Amino acid sequence: MTAARATKIDLSATPYYHCMTRCVRRTFLCGIDSQSGQDYSHRKAWIVGRIKQLTEVFAIRICAYAVMSNHYHLVLWVNDNDANQWTDEEVFLRWQQLFPNDANQVEVLGYSKLEIKQKIALWRQRLASISWFMRCLNETIARLSNKEEAVTGRFWEGRFKSQALLDEGALLAAMAYVDLNPIRAKVVNTPEQAEFTSIYERIQMVAKQLKKKTITTTSSFNLASFVKQANSLKQPLSLMPFANEKANNKTPYIDFKLADYFQLIDETGRILRDGKRGVIPDNLAPILDRLQLSANGWMNMVHDLEKNFFHAVGNSIILVDFGSQHRERKPKGYHAAKKCYL
Repeated sequence: MTAARATKIDLSATPYYHCMTRCVRRTFLCGIDSQSGQDYSHRKAWIVGRIKQLTEVFAIRICAYAVMSNHYHLVLWVNDNDANQWTDEEVFLRWQQLFPNDANQVEVLGYSKLEIKQKIALWRQRLASISWFMRCLNETIARLSNKEEAVTGRFWEGRFKSQALLDEGALLAAMAYVDLNPIRAKVVNTPEQAEFTSIYERIQMVAKQLKKKTITTTSSFNLASFVKQANSLKQPLSLMPFANEKANNKTPYIDFKLADYFQLIDETGRILRDGKRGVIPDNLAPILDRLQLSANGWMNMVHDLEKNFFHAVGNSIILVDFGSQHRERKPKGYHAAKKCYL
């Protein structure tokens, strides 16, 4: 039985969520259709472009994303406090960008002040809603794709799946899981080759500032050494930034240095590629200690995040507490968490 959305998304528990949506039509979304031979790779740019449009409207930021041939992943951060601080006029203008007809009805139909207040309150709530964010993303891509193929019907297999990320380890593991999706699927060998992912966008941003040409990967290439200056460089505006030495403390950020994350992704990607699960270099120990994850635990989470966990990801204590608030005595993932976390 499908679980109620309230059991999956609870902003009082965490503002971080991992979401995934899969295409219903055979095995293609943005790749080459094996039956017709038609190449739909250009749709990846549609999805990334729409994601960035929506982050300018919603009180939601992107921590990580990956667009694959038949599905995509997002790690989202919801800033409902930001939405609550918007003026009524700003809420109206933001909603108007998404649903102009709905917004303009306020004037056309002559709504009373009370009715306008109620509408604004509803729109404000929706602009901080993951469900509405995913709806605006998926409906747009479905319509464009159906129009391109001159067909009707469902494009996505169903509602998007989501996992609550309950602690720092869960957040970083989910981001790595998403950024390394192309490597795990054996589409590319290294993160710097993985187009249409957030790690690729972050790498290219750093490369541009360091005036490096497009990165060509070799077996000896070390992403972490390439970005020694990354902690003081600008980061993509469309993505949730990592801690920056020059950042304004009032600006929300992921409490990790960008160079540390690059190193974590680089080393983890090599292990996934070579199939040596759990072989973590000694220089990554401090990072994993902070996340309270064992070496094997980290690799298990990055490799099997969706398989080992269901509604939520986090250490066993937090996971049980989250489950108890949503009528789950021991959520799926409890035993995996016991093995993964120190």
